[in-house]
Amino acid sequence: MTTPPGLRERKKQATREALREAALRLAVERGPDGVRVEDIAEAAGVSPRTYNNYFASREQAIVAAVTADREARIAAAVAARPAEVHLAAAVTEAVVEQYTNTREDEHAALLLITTRTALREAFLDTTTGIEAPLTTVITERLGDAEARTARVLAASVATAVRIALDEWLQGSGTAGAGATGLLIPSGSLPDLLRSALAPLAPAFDAAESATRSSSP
Repeated sequence: MTTPPGLRERKKQATREALREAALRLAVERGPDGVRVEDIAEAAGVSPRTYNNYFASREQAIVAAVTADREARIAAAVAARPAEVHLAAAVTEAVVEQYTNTREDEHAALLLITTRTALREAFLDTTTGIEAPLTTVITERLGDAEARTARVLAASVATAVRIALDEWLQGSGTAGAGATGLLIPSGSLPDLLRSALAPLAPAFDAAESATRSSSP
């Protein structure tokens, strides 16, 4: 059973949420280049120093409006799959589900991300967050003896997702000039994600087979 977060942790989560919501709101109103870290901190009711405890840049805060808790949701979705579902399929469907079922309030942030190189790079960087929670879930599925294998598999998933997103964000062209032009994503994101993750299936299957073989 998961222990409920304590008061301190809840306050930290509330501050993080306030910062990312303020960052997105200001970026939509003024454009990303018109927003300073100080503006975001003031809108969220905290100091710039406190802001820096949560995000390293304004781009990170803006992107967090889309990616917030996604890595935890992916891990939770994998954990919720029945044991008889192959791990490769469970991971793939969890990733596709969490990256394509965006909420209505996330669309504005996604649109902003396609307009700035720095935002696109920050968006791609968030894929590294998949590794830790997914490692935990894969370890539980394979058993503690497979902790190293779980780390390798989770890191591979994070890399595959980044590659798929990078291909998607290469776009079919841009509307506008330079780094501020609107980038038009190309291809089906679910298909790109599935294609990028497909080569990992044999490794997942081998890890599951090894676990079954070692079971009493």
